[in-house]
Amino acid sequence: MTESTLRIENVVASTQLADEFDLEKINQKLENTEYDKGKFPGLVYRVKQPKAAFLIFKSGKVNCTGAKRIDDVKKATENLTVKLRQMGVAIKEPLNIVVQNIVASADLGRELNLNAIAIGLGLENVEYEPEVFPGLVYRIADPKVVVLIFSSGKLVITGSKTPEDCERGVEVVRHQLENLGLL
Repeated sequence: MTESTLRIENVVASTQLADEFDLEKINQKLENTEYDKGKFPGLVYRVKQPKAAFLIFKSGKVNCTGAKRIDDVKKATENLTVKLRQMGVAIKEPLNIVVQNIVASADLGRELNLNAIAIGLGLENVEYEPEVFPGLVYRIADPKVVVLIFSSGKLVITGSKTPEDCERGVEVVRHQLENLGLL
């Protein structure tokens, strides 16, 4: 059996930090922000430690993206709340951070025949149009994830809310390909 190494590429999470934000004030007082309400209704705030980006909306909602770990999302969000409090912004307690999506990658370590995989996995859960997209899109019911399978043996797992479901998605693909004699 070939081993894969799962790597989390991006964690997307959301939270409601306040009832309302004054984005102009935040843009003036916070470094590393971009705000042009004519182009996008939210303020973009980038942080380096831990690496993440926030989309901050007037409604008090905040989306965090670009982190590689759920703990990094929590730490970056806590750091943001400290800075907002220092500006006099009332922050809702407790923080309720909800993971919306995790994108991960893995490598099965060998070339794959996507035509054979598309036929073997059955057309009801698979999308494969090589003239449109070079990968096979495989929708798994349990765990509820989408796995992009490429002929290089590389996988992209998306739609998960936990790293464990990403791992399980890779194992489902590996198990099914082994059973079909395609791995």
